[in-house]
Amino acid sequence: MIRLLSIVALSLPAFTQSLASPDSQLRLNFALGNNGQLSYDVAYRGKPVLTRSHLGLDLQNQPAFGANLQIVAATPSKIDETYTVPAGKSREVRNVANVLTLDLRETTPRARKLTIQARAYDDGIAFRYLIPDQPGTKEIRIVNEKTQFVIAKDATTYPLLLRNYRTSWEDNYRTVPLSGINPDSLIALPLLTELPGVAFLAITEADIDNYAGMYLTHSAANANALEARLSPRIDEPGLSVTGQTPLTTPWRVLMIAADPGRLIESHIVENLNPPSAIADTSWIKPGKAAWDWWSGPYDENVDFQPGKNTATMKHYIDFASKAKFEYFMLDAGWAAHGTGPADSGADITQVQPNINMQYALGYARSKNVGIWLWAHWTDIDRQMDEAFPLYEKWGIAGVKIDFMDRDDQWMVDFYRRVARKAAEHHLMIDFHGAYKPDGISRTWPNVITREGVLGLEYNKWSARVTPDHNVMLAFTRMLAGPMDYTPGGFLNVTREEFVPRNLHPMVMGTRAHQTALFVVFESPFEMVSDHPEAYEGQKELPFLSAVPASWDETRVLNAKVGEYITIARRHGREWYIGSIAGSHPADLDIPLEFLPPGDFTAEIYSDAPDAATQPMHTAVEQKTVNRSMRLKASMVSGGGQAIRIH
Repeated sequence: MIRLLSIVALSLPAFTQSLASPDSQLRLNFALGNNGQLSYDVAYRGKPVLTRSHLGLDLQNQPAFGANLQIVAATPSKIDETYTVPAGKSREVRNVANVLTLDLRETTPRARKLTIQARAYDDGIAFRYLIPDQPGTKEIRIVNEKTQFVIAKDATTYPLLLRNYRTSWEDNYRTVPLSGINPDSLIALPLLTELPGVAFLAITEADIDNYAGMYLTHSAANANALEARLSPRIDEPGLSVTGQTPLTTPWRVLMIAADPGRLIESHIVENLNPPSAIADTSWIKPGKAAWDWWSGPYDENVDFQPGKNTATMKHYIDFASKAKFEYFMLDAGWAAHGTGPADSGADITQVQPNINMQYALGYARSKNVGIWLWAHWTDIDRQMDEAFPLYEKWGIAGVKIDFMDRDDQWMVDFYRRVARKAAEHHLMIDFHGAYKPDGISRTWPNVITREGVLGLEYNKWSARVTPDHNVMLAFTRMLAGPMDYTPGGFLNVTREEFVPRNLHPMVMGTRAHQTALFVVFESPFEMVSDHPEAYEGQKELPFLSAVPASWDETRVLNAKVGEYITIARRHGREWYIGSIAGSHPADLDIPLEFLPPGDFTAEIYSDAPDAATQPMHTAVEQKTVNRSMRLKASMVSGGGQAIRIH
């Protein structure tokens, strides 16, 4: 249960107000300058993380909000609650924060009102704007935010740089000094920054609702400053947000910790979202899926032509059942053909003639395998009201919706409309071609995962999915929430041997690396990407069958940005540990202090001694372990290790 402990509001004007985290390690200060300009700064363990950074909103046909302000009231309170989620990195989530609400009013004759709501967690700071109902300010038209993030000193950043506001967020992350980011670059969120000797800082946002997505640009005037940029509307490119008062922006989130592993463990993004809008979540079931798209129309030693047909569906359903996977993901091409690009224009209430959908659905039910369907977003937008009730009647588990490639205000609303309508018909959702997660899964837990990541599919046409890239994702994109990267490529080769190809694609790095990704990467709906024959008879298949897609607890045991990561996750009484390395070999100690008392069996899947040149070679061993022991992960270049403890 949530507790908001209000304290008597300060009614006297003030020039500064402060908010500390529950453990007092983080401090947020608001201040008003000589011209009444509102700004803030943040310190961690007494050291500055962000120095004076301006706040404000740039409005169309009105003076900007942010200057000529006075503090009318400052109301502190607290949040202390525990809630459970049907899928995620921890089933039980604590939400504990100190809260400050600043009511401000302009000193000019217009005397407009503005409220800042702020929260301080032990692992971060968040704030948002609220324009309350007031005379003469009913319609709000926001051109951009004047929000700044002035980093305390030049720092190492790990940005995802996008070409414009209309992308799938699928690119490689870079390593560059803050001062070296080109002011013309558009920086996606989350942005991880390392301030040497101070902290790791990640900037992102939460609870985007009836608003536009936020990006950052590097200030041309201040080498340490980043400035907010909102995704423009398509119908009015000079505008980002339209609305009526009261209007609330998304939370601007500053994740802060001494160790980057603590950021991976954080729940701050989901904590900043409203509670679940779905009363009964028992039908929301995480799981792994056999998938017919990644390997192309390719199968080995079968008596049918692989492709979008009933025989291929039956083959993948059989494999999912045998491997104890919960689902089969039927990708693009199943619906009655359309004429638009990338399958847009299909009739997603009709099935193309090579598939007997009713037979396949009945067969899947007999094998205890659920079915997911792929759809282009334009078809969902056009046929949602017909298709979703039909899918519920068919017994479809969920829908993978693709190619949105935008986060303007209209598209953000589309995500919300889909989530609501899908929940009415007991459908889970996987957004592809998507913007970053914002914690919506707390409010709409049927939105179980999303893409917005350069995943394994890029091996079909590029050499961009390297072990270094995989490691970097854990510290960057994954901070925002679950990501449908689609791991499990089992044609493992060295970098020298790698050749992109659409049919039966290869992956760089070792078999143990790919196996460990099922623990390292968070996604409650997890593709097992390769074709069935790639796994049959392989010694790693028992691990893939056993590893869950959702967790009761998550701990990061080793973390060095861009080099290696070890994550331990608990499901029930079992623990799973995944370690991956980038291009440099790594020898890591794995403490087992998190185990309860007693002896356990550890099944360990490691790089074989010759894995550097024979990446498909894995060494498997079993040993008895207890909480006083330490295991060793010895990983070759691009290597990994996966452990099941039970």
